[in-house]
Amino acid sequence: MAKVGFCGSGAWGITLADMISRNGHDVLVWSIEQDVIDALRKNHRHPRFAEFAVDPSIQYTTELADFKDVDVIVECVTAKGFRPVCKQIKIAGLGDKPFILTSKGIEQESGKLLVEVAEDVFGGVEHLGYMSGPTLANEVMKDHPTAAVGASMNEEIALLIKDLFESENFQIYISDDIRGVSLGGAFKNVIAIASGIADGLGFGHNTKALIITRGLEEMKKIAKIKGAREETCDGLAGIGDLIVTGMSNLSRNFTFGALLGKGLSTKEAKDQIKMVVEGEYTVASVHKLGKMFDLEIPIAYGVYEVIYEGKDPRQVIQEILVKGQISAEPTPSRS
Repeated sequence: MAKVGFCGSGAWGITLADMISRNGHDVLVWSIEQDVIDALRKNHRHPRFAEFAVDPSIQYTTELADFKDVDVIVECVTAKGFRPVCKQIKIAGLGDKPFILTSKGIEQESGKLLVEVAEDVFGGVEHLGYMSGPTLANEVMKDHPTAAVGASMNEEIALLIKDLFESENFQIYISDDIRGVSLGGAFKNVIAIASGIADGLGFGHNTKALIITRGLEEMKKIAKIKGAREETCDGLAGIGDLIVTGMSNLSRNFTFGALLGKGLSTKEAKDQIKMVVEGEYTVASVHKLGKMFDLEIPIAYGVYEVIYEGKDPRQVIQEILVKGQISAEPTPSRS
């Protein structure tokens, strides 16, 4: 049994903390959301997902210093808040503990993957791990069969991820491509918004499948500049996450896009969802990276134009899909 310090109390974070606890580990959740902590302590239910009971053995704190005796730290905070939390962990003298990332995003200011941000703050990657894949919180809460990828350059950390999360209905596959897994979890949110926009405009599964498969090619272009392996994009952490996030109204990124497609403004759509939409933050990061490296990623650029420039969603979808701005279909290489 491991002692786990868990950072974050969002819906997905508490789902993960509950999974770890039910696997027999000792979990202490740190959060700055006092109202959420109070509700979890009192009712063992998250106020935004009150229908699901949370393991009552989980403990809660607002002080990172309480992590001094934990064996491993797992985080699930917003991409925007990720670097500040890492800095707080380092200041608290906890920077050398095994650190497992589950947040999905790319930092706007630097264009760095979250694993690169963690490397910046902690000065290395050997103690870092990443868990990501097609994992909708609602379905995990219902114990639907699910699989994800546990990635680390250190095999012991990868196996630790497996030990923490794996259960009868939640399988962990091991990878050493931590950058690829980090990228997949982040970029799929951008494509999910595009797919949602198409859905909101009344287009069907054909259009969404087109966006998702072409979005995969855009993901691979970013993988090249980030030192990630393209084949990781073809697995659970890439296309797997793209499919589930880009096709399901259980995804807040897809739902956000659908609201934009129906004519709501960015602010109106966010207000209706009432939770953080990570793709909104990440698309600005991707836009910056794309322009910096002169990448042909029209879907990502189109999403940026809708969210940040107020461009008409129908015009963007038409430009992306009808006017042939998507690059040619990849062909197999010949030896």
